[in-house]
Amino acid sequence: MFRSMYTAASGMTAQQMNLDNIANNLANSSTAGFRRRRLQFQDLLYQNFVMPGAAATQQTTMVAGLQVGLGTRTAASEVIQLQGDFNTTGNPLDLTIGGQGFFQVSLPTGDIAYTRSGTFHLDAQGNVVTADGNPLQPGITIPTGATSITIGSDGTVSVTQPGQTAAQQVGQIQLALFPNPGGLNSIGKNLFLVTTASGDPIIGTPGGTEGLGELQQGVLEGSNVNVVEEFIQMILAQRSYEANSRVVTAADQMFQQINNLGR
Repeated sequence: MFRSMYTAASGMTAQQMNLDNIANNLANSSTAGFRRRRLQFQDLLYQNFVMPGAAATQQTTMVAGLQVGLGTRTAASEVIQLQGDFNTTGNPLDLTIGGQGFFQVSLPTGDIAYTRSGTFHLDAQGNVVTADGNPLQPGITIPTGATSITIGSDGTVSVTQPGQTAAQQVGQIQLALFPNPGGLNSIGKNLFLVTTASGDPIIGTPGGTEGLGELQQGVLEGSNVNVVEEFIQMILAQRSYEANSRVVTAADQMFQQINNLGR
C-alpha cells in the first residue's frame, strides 16, 4: 500500500507538469511562429517478484513473470513542427517561411539564435532587427527614404529610392535548417539556440536545394497550437490526476482498516 501511494503520487506529479505544458501552449496560441510542445512519459523501475523466463521446474520456465511498476515520470517535451496558420498583414517587413527553416538573428552576446517569428522592424540606422533589437543575420540595411521594400521568395531584398525607377538590391536573407529541430534549446522571446542534439545548422537560400522553404512577404505565421485539442488534453490530464488521487484515497482507507484491526 505504501508502494501504491508513491506510484499514484508519481502519476499526479506527471500530470501536473502535463497541465503546466498545456497552459504554456494555450498562453502562446497567439504568439507568431510558436511551436507547441507535447510531453512524453516513461514508466519507472519495476520490482521483480518473479523474473520472466525463470525456471519453474527442471524442464520448464515461467512464461510470464510477476513485476510491479513504480509509477511514471515525464521524459521529454516534444516540439511539434507543424506549420502554423498564415495571416496576411501587408507589412513589408513581416515574413513567413513556407516550409522548413529558421531565421538567424545575432544576440548581444555574439551568439546566433534562430526563430520562426518573421516580425521584423527597422532600427535607427535602418538595420532589419527583431522587436528586441537583435539584427537579422546576414545583416541587411535599408537606405533612408526608401519608398518601397521588396523581398523575393528566394530572400532577395530590394528597395526603390526616391527619383529612381529601378530597384536596388541591398541584401540576401538566408535561412538555417537543422537535422533535428526538436533538439534546439528554447530560450524564450521566440528564440532557439543550437545544441548537440539539434546538430549543426545548414545555411542556405530560401527555396534552394537544401530543402528550405520559400519566403512570403507581408504574411505572418501564427502559432500551431490547436486550442480545441489543448482543451481535450487538459480534460484528459485532469481526469488522470483525479484517478491517481483516488488511488491515494483508496490506499489511505486500507491503512485505516488495518489500524482498526487491533481495536
